[in-house]
Amino acid sequence: MRALSFLLLILCLVSSHLAPGAGFLSGLGQRSDHYMCARKGGTCNFSPCPLFTRLEGTCYGGKAKCCMR
Repeated sequence: MRALSFLLLILCLVSSHLAPGAGFLSGLGQRSDHYMCARKGGTCNFSPCPLFTRLEGTCYGGKAKCCMR
């Protein structure tokens, strides 16, 4: 009986520490913005877009620009 209550205590402690990480776990299935830019055929540039390209979005959390042809 003592071992069962000890295991229940350990389970409660472990589950209480998982709650703050739930936001991290929900973001695992999402693709990053630079991945989506490259998948559409664009390039990520920290400088302005080169000639004959257009600005299509952002990369690296809004720090760079996604330029498309």
